[in-house]
Amino acid sequence: MALTQTERQILEKTPEDGILARAMDLLHGRLALVSSFGAESALLLAMIAEIDADFPVFFLETRRHFPETLAYRDELASFLGLTNLRSVGPSDKALHDRDPQDMLADFDPDACCALRKVEPMDAALNDFDAWITGRKRGQAATRAAMPVFEPLDDGRAKINPLAAWTGAQIETEMTRRNLPRHPLTALGFRSIGCAPCTRAVAEGEDPRAGRWAGQTKTECGIHLPAR
Repeated sequence: MALTQTERQILEKTPEDGILARAMDLLHGRLALVSSFGAESALLLAMIAEIDADFPVFFLETRRHFPETLAYRDELASFLGLTNLRSVGPSDKALHDRDPQDMLADFDPDACCALRKVEPMDAALNDFDAWITGRKRGQAATRAAMPVFEPLDDGRAKINPLAAWTGAQIETEMTRRNLPRHPLTALGFRSIGCAPCTRAVAEGEDPRAGRWAGQTKTECGIHLPAR
């Protein structure tokens, strides 16, 4: 499945501040949101809920999340009235066959991400022509060139409606909307993934510096650096 040439042209020409609503209307039934329910996720989820509370929202249940993330997911979904939240993750058999001791991340984090994130999400999104992400250019150097409309090699696309938003803008809007906060943000966690691979960040560090700290790895594989 893929976007038509007309759809691509429309979305490429849509102003950044209107691309979320336009994409949700144009690609109705063929578009989904992928959310980590992390430090800044509430804002995009709130924007989605205002337009369509039954819009499909995918959450990757890697089985390695902080308990706080799982509790926050449920709290935020209830607060926003989300009615189509779908948790996806690896099967019991895949975990047994490829990570029987739950230690794969310790010696091969790329393989762990493939097992727990990339492959389950690829399968979940197979029937969708595009998907929405909450990534921002200011999160890390690997995302600095990320476009709002991001065509993929297979003819599908990612929509990144908050790409140009700064941390200050997001904070202001989250405060204005009185959105619930992930409890770990109060402890210095600015980008929150699986518990074994995430730490709090120091003042002045990139928000994603706490992900796979001390390794060359910067992305799980779902989102490759924009070229």
